[in-house]
Amino acid sequence: MMKIHKEIKNNELYLYQNGVLIYKKWLATGESKIFDLMAYDKYTLVSFNEIEYENSNPLVLVKAELELKPTSEGGRKTGIISGFRPNHVFEYKQDQILQTYIGDLNFSEWPTIEPGEKKIVKVRFLDFPSLHQYLHVGQVWHIHEGERVIGKAKILSFYDMAE
Repeated sequence: MMKIHKEIKNNELYLYQNGVLIYKKWLATGESKIFDLMAYDKYTLVSFNEIEYENSNPLVLVKAELELKPTSEGGRKTGIISGFRPNHVFEYKQDQILQTYIGDLNFSEWPTIEPGEKKIVKVRFLDFPSLHQYLHVGQVWHIHEGERVIGKAKILSFYDMAE
């Protein structure tokens, strides 16, 4: 079975396949380089169920109040749909992103959430130990598309994994 390993260090994302570096992305600039095109392309459209992840993490589910910035204040021009996967940023240092976390926004009550709207959503985060310090009711974080802040969210409560 294929082993995929993802690592973030010094604001750089590294993707390894069976211990060999196949992709690198500089998170501050968005630039990236593919080191093994055959390996990278072969598995970019593969289901998560088909690959064994060396560092796969369980999910943390939170109920959150999401507020998207209006377009006039630098927000998106279009709304988002359920399953949208922005960058989640909890902390900055000298206006630089310290780390982004992986998570998606889920809702079924509306077809979209539009710029300027505030809605209650379920957020599913991949559980990383460094995320734990931010997991408490009332915690606010920023929703990004790359370097651009498009909104913010606030933890209201936590879901049981069975929900």
